Amino acid sequence: MEIERKFLVKTVPGDLSQYPCRLIEQGYLCTDPVVRVRRDNDDYYLTYKGKGFLAREEANLSLTKDGYEHLLKKADGNIITKRRYLIPVPESTLTIELDLFDPPFAPLILAEVEFPSVEEAKKFTPPDWFGRDVTEEKEYTNSSLSRRSF
Repeated sequence: MEIERKFLVKTVPGDLSQYPCRLIEQGYLCTDPVVRVRRDNDDYYLTYKGKGFLAREEANLSLTKDGYEHLLKKADGNIITKRRYLIPVPESTLTIELDLFDPPFAPLILAEVEFPSVEEAKKFTPPDWFGRDVTEEKEYTNSSLSRRSF
């Protein structure tokens, strides 16, 4: 089960180089249900995501690089690339996943926080640099971005 909230970002924190960063590339084989292939640095996955926004089923299967590249060619729509910075939430065990999207989605910046429970997700007070909560807005899901035309 994935439990996460998603926010637009008003201001990017200074000196992102102090945080771990991962390069992510992903494509969607299907958006209903969501079936995605992802490269996360040098790791490769096939992911199924159930319906929902705040909480939904998620299952990952490891892929080889060759398997990933083969499936990526079959993806529909846009291939999404982004840099993901991992920023600890002060006085918490939570981590902010700050996604800076590459073109054609730039300058889109989203922050996601995953939680151990729905109750904790609802109690979360975002930092001042977060903008609007877009957890329930379909147009900010990566699967919807993959279908956007430019």
